[in-house]
Amino acid sequence: MHRWIMFRKVSLLIWISCSFLSVNAQQTDSCKVIFTLLDAKHKEGIPNVHTITTIQDKKRSKYTSSKGEVVFTVLKGTNLQYQCYHPLYDSISGTKKIKTGEDTLYYELIMVANRVRELRDVVVKPPGRPDTVFQSNRLSVEDFVMLRDGRLVLLTYPKQLRKGSELVIFDGVEMTGTFNIPDRALKLVRDYRGNAHVVCENNVFGIQVKSNEILVSTIEKDYFFKYVAPIVDTQSIHMYLSNFNPDYPEFHYFVYDQLDSTYRKIAQIKDDLMMELYRSEYKWVDIRTKMWAKKKEHETGIDAEIWVGANFFTQSIYYKELYAPLFAKNDTVYVFDYYKDKLVRYNKEGNKLDSTAIYHHYHPKSSGWKKELIQDSKTGNMYAVFDRDGYQYIGWVNPLTGEINEQVRLAFRYAHHIQIHDNFVYYVYRPFETAQKKFLYKERLPYHFGPSNVPLGSETLIETGK
Repeated sequence: MHRWIMFRKVSLLIWISCSFLSVNAQQTDSCKVIFTLLDAKHKEGIPNVHTITTIQDKKRSKYTSSKGEVVFTVLKGTNLQYQCYHPLYDSISGTKKIKTGEDTLYYELIMVANRVRELRDVVVKPPGRPDTVFQSNRLSVEDFVMLRDGRLVLLTYPKQLRKGSELVIFDGVEMTGTFNIPDRALKLVRDYRGNAHVVCENNVFGIQVKSNEILVSTIEKDYFFKYVAPIVDTQSIHMYLSNFNPDYPEFHYFVYDQLDSTYRKIAQIKDDLMMELYRSEYKWVDIRTKMWAKKKEHETGIDAEIWVGANFFTQSIYYKELYAPLFAKNDTVYVFDYYKDKLVRYNKEGNKLDSTAIYHHYHPKSSGWKKELIQDSKTGNMYAVFDRDGYQYIGWVNPLTGEINEQVRLAFRYAHHIQIHDNFVYYVYRPFETAQKKFLYKERLPYHFGPSNVPLGSETLIETGK
């Protein structure tokens, strides 16, 4: 009996050893293949290319990341057949022989743009010259917001913003009120109700304008960015919220019905490759960091991989915050999902209506795309901002087709804090190497869109608090 038990134990150990050897052999025999799909003209990565690989009659399907990369794990010594499809490019296919001596193989695949659907920029010169809205010999304009009655609240400073700033009410002709900010001001933001706030180093001040007097109320900064900023927009009884976190490559949009106090998810925004890299960072950290992450997992219920990704991968040059803004106009909600090349339309209840393809974010090096969309606070139209050689170009996004057929170049170079109201572009500018203070200017766009029902906070994008 004793010999029989010893024999069973030895057999079990042999079986376990063989299993580990089999697994290790399988891992040794496999390698990682990374395809990078490049545009033939611009030599830039092409996102969302549908890539199908076939290995020993087994097919796998993936889409390229925002950098045009897609990763597959294959066995060494096999032939990998691939087919790549994209609406804007001619399809390509081929076969790669997987070498036996390499653990990681890199291939660059070139795709040629379909001439019929090639993206072209038509530059339209703006009508007239820029008009000076506000100028001062004492104060420089740092930021501004438009009030309901058309007046402006300006964030200004006499010498340096960090050494003292003032809020100014401007009615288009003269300053009608001022207020000295008792903290180091950073910027002006507008919440979902359209109320203006000045974000400072330690606090957030809510701004109220009564007649010609500025009144402020103190709001805790953590409270503002935790409970107010996540509310992106409102439509009658519906509120649109986001759980966006700048240190996580995925977030959702929700709709909240204030009538029956219910909410549901309407959209998921996710960068698949970024998420894969984000979680795999856990594999490469030292054992002490892994133990710390596991301890945090037990304390909070959040995966250890997320703790490592949030604290380490987000500090690398490879991590990019997600950008997929939501806007509301009349009874329609628009979500720009740049990670799926889609402009998705919803009704005010959050039900999906339809979607259309968008490609204006392609080739950012040549087009100047800087991840910036602006909504006209009166007409509700949405515009993309591009930067080429220091000049800003404003392109109207057709909400039905998702296309940008023309771009308007602003007159001045290095204009910033761009906003759009009633078919006019407002921006802050100071001539280079001059003693002039920073003035507020406006230029008329070559459009004549009428007013729409636009929530007052709709032109404000997600604020991270950074």
